Amino acid sequence: MRNKKKILITGGTGFIGSAIIRQLLKKNISLLNLDCLSYASNKKNLFDVEKRKGYKFLKVDISNKKKLQKVFNLFKPDYVINCAAETHVDRSILNAKKFIKSNIIGTYNLLECTREYLIKNKKFKRFHQISTDEVFGDLYKVAKPPNENSAYLPSSPYSASKASSDHLVTSWGRTYKIPYSISICTNNYGPHQFPEKLIPKTIINAMKGKKIPIYGDGKQIRDWLFVEDHARAIQKIIFSRKTKNNKFNISGNNQIYNFNLVNMICDYLNKKIKFNKSKNFKFQNLIKFVKDRPGHDRKYILNSNKIRRQLNWKPNYNINKGIERTIDWYLENLTWWDNKKS
Repeated sequence: MRNKKKILITGGTGFIGSAIIRQLLKKNISLLNLDCLSYASNKKNLFDVEKRKGYKFLKVDISNKKKLQKVFNLFKPDYVINCAAETHVDRSILNAKKFIKSNIIGTYNLLECTREYLIKNKKFKRFHQISTDEVFGDLYKVAKPPNENSAYLPSSPYSASKASSDHLVTSWGRTYKIPYSISICTNNYGPHQFPEKLIPKTIINAMKGKKIPIYGDGKQIRDWLFVEDHARAIQKIIFSRKTKNNKFNISGNNQIYNFNLVNMICDYLNKKIKFNKSKNFKFQNLIKFVKDRPGHDRKYILNSNKIRRQLNWKPNYNINKGIERTIDWYLENLTWWDNKKS
């Protein structure tokens, strides 16, 4: 009988990490989830799989190298997927130190543990790094979407920390022969997303009758990727031999102004629920334009032809289908987001 694949994933109780875990556990694997349970983590994201055979959780901070070394020695992973990261741009502007600690030092620790582990375990398959389109910087005046060979030009402390961690991965791959892959994704959305992000914040504020803030003029362009489509792409990348030591852009091909996206959410809520007794009330009445954040990039977009061509991947969700499913989930899970919001 063939041995199970052993996968170590960091940040697995977060939004993207938990989606990847739910996708991977459809296979016959052994999975260890490491998470420090920061403010954006939620063990309830995995309530439906936490008792499944082959799944285990440990509370570990990747900035603690000694604990990581023990995990590697005991679990003996075939794959490492690094989802652990501080991700909110606004928070990085207010306090960049946490982003340096988690995104740079944490990735360094994981790579060093992998390097040490690889000396004794030659059958180790892959170190996979989850990255962001923000490493390419503002693309408002760029003629073509960046591909996997485009230069990094990060704008915020958050994107700079992610760019740094990507460079660590490629350099450890070249210098120490660690087999790696990197995926660079556009804006994720879907169920279980932390309430500070644009889409859940819009839904939750609308439900509470609070103002819905939009930065600046709302004409920032983002490409939106449904989180389950992202998780499928990760699975294809890590289990393919031809993806070794390679980068892959992952995009949803759903480009839209922030203002139009918020309007789309409000339109669906107008049809779905009656919030106000006034016949003239629409959720759009709650929209409020606020002062733009420092260094706010106007446009993110990616060329994802490589993964579509080489791995036969494409998103299953367009923005309309994905937004409706996302809103329905938040409407049906009031206790989840109300607890996280508080």
